[in-house]
Amino acid sequence: MTRTKIYSLLVAGSFLLALNGCGKKPIMPLDAAATDASGSIDYPSATGYSEDNLPREGSLDDNLASTLSISQPDRQSDAYKRQYGRSSIQFKPIYFTFDQAAIRSDMVENLIHNAGVMKSMPNATLLIEGNCDERGTNEYNLALGERRAINAKEYLVNLGITPYRIRTVSYGEERPLFIGTEESSMSYNRRDDFIIE
Repeated sequence: MTRTKIYSLLVAGSFLLALNGCGKKPIMPLDAAATDASGSIDYPSATGYSEDNLPREGSLDDNLASTLSISQPDRQSDAYKRQYGRSSIQFKPIYFTFDQAAIRSDMVENLIHNAGVMKSMPNATLLIEGNCDERGTNEYNLALGERRAINAKEYLVNLGITPYRIRTVSYGEERPLFIGTEESSMSYNRRDDFIIE
């Protein structure tokens, strides 16, 4: 045998030995030793818990579970749409006056909040979606939605958010939250949504 063949056999043998030693470990079945006479699980041997240290009613685990179930909002409800628009739940949307792209003074607090969220998530990127109500042509509303999104981006940049972390898009009138020609519906369609990417 040549040296190359001997070396190859040694490497192959070592590999097979390593594979044999790394096989799957058998799963221990739940047997009679893990249950008591009634067939109930004996907590200490089966799971590491005793009946004394299982979570009790009103415990932190229960409170967390109830909080989680409460905090899962119905994203299709009118109340949710009015509060969040289509924004990610950490963010607040901003609304605009008809045919205007300027940031309203009553929306500044929402932008300050959104900047704070972005500062708390230094690796996150944000998409600002500009939206309009249905009045005006498609082209006009796309341009207006773009100006709205850009103005919000500039405001966030002035609040200390790095520009490369923010992207803008305009949907114009294409994605209304509410259908209807009354002002109560259209006022919620004139908005910027803030989406974490």
